[in-house]
Amino acid sequence: MNTSDKRGPLPETRRARLLQALRRDGVLRISDLTETLGAAAVTIRRDIAQLAAEGLVRRVHGGVTLPSPEATPEPGLSPALGMLVPSLDYYYPAVARGAEEAARELDMRIVLRGSSYETEDDRPRLLRLVDQGVDALIVAPRLDVPTATRTVDWLAGTGLPVVLLERTAATGPFHVALESVVTDHALGAAMAVRHLAGLGHRRVGVVLATHSPTRPHLHRGWREAVTELGLDAPVDARVPDARSPECAAALDEVLDRCLATGTTAVLVHADAEAIALVQRCEERRIAVPGQLSVVAYDDEVAGLFSPALTAVRPPRRSIGRAAVRLVADRLADPDRPTHRVVINPALRVRASTAPPPTP
Repeated sequence: MNTSDKRGPLPETRRARLLQALRRDGVLRISDLTETLGAAAVTIRRDIAQLAAEGLVRRVHGGVTLPSPEATPEPGLSPALGMLVPSLDYYYPAVARGAEEAARELDMRIVLRGSSYETEDDRPRLLRLVDQGVDALIVAPRLDVPTATRTVDWLAGTGLPVVLLERTAATGPFHVALESVVTDHALGAAMAVRHLAGLGHRRVGVVLATHSPTRPHLHRGWREAVTELGLDAPVDARVPDARSPECAAALDEVLDRCLATGTTAVLVHADAEAIALVQRCEERRIAVPGQLSVVAYDDEVAGLFSPALTAVRPPRRSIGRAAVRLVADRLADPDRPTHRVVINPALRVRASTAPPPTP
């Protein structure tokens, strides 16, 4: 019994038909090829990636053409980079602006889409981006959900260049890393602790957002720094989002613990929670920085508050720019080694930190 009809063309046959169609039509869209070859868009893109690596075809926005020296690129076919981020109103807008700047410089364009920190599966949105004909993906997927492994494996199998934003992941039996650009958040937390220790604080606590993907890195950096410097760390707290009704009670518990243990400084992630903590200090007549120094992490709005908050600032714009350049390098050289870029944050010293009170 011949089963080839049920399975569809073998890869070699499908690629041969793809090349034949290109010789006939010149330029073909992914949507045209899925119908002509009877294969999924992801499969077609994988074939195109291999053919492009072999120099047999040239990818254009949304499709493919033959690498003829006489061929004139169609107008508006600059490479399109699909970008999916979990928030369009906090942290990632600056990342997206950096990506847009780099894309313009490289004659590329960004197709930006937003997901959510609450999503259980990023693949539907990613599939829509792929179906729109993007040439690469720049993604900050959720990696703390049951679907994370399937999402990462799917990304690795698209045949498109993929760069992870503020995430690292590996795929396959040999745990091959995907390309990524991340902030060294652990270093940022350590910088905050060293700043506070330099002011004379010996008891430095940490207050972290419960559901943030950045939390493990910040906690690691804080813990390593206080251990290395021989500091006491009696406050190690988790608080809900500042907009949550439970946040005020959680912050009161933090302040009660600070007062009971003599903790004179805390690192707080993120800005909103740091600002809420300082406001609670005002209501309870706890002087900032007189009795408690506060360092915020993220520096979205920390400098606008009064007192202006000392803050660690991740290099958001640089993260976006570096991701686009990684994609551009991958498109130019599909066989280059995998690159993982780590960028340092910066510390902005303002009015919310000072030496501890004299006993």
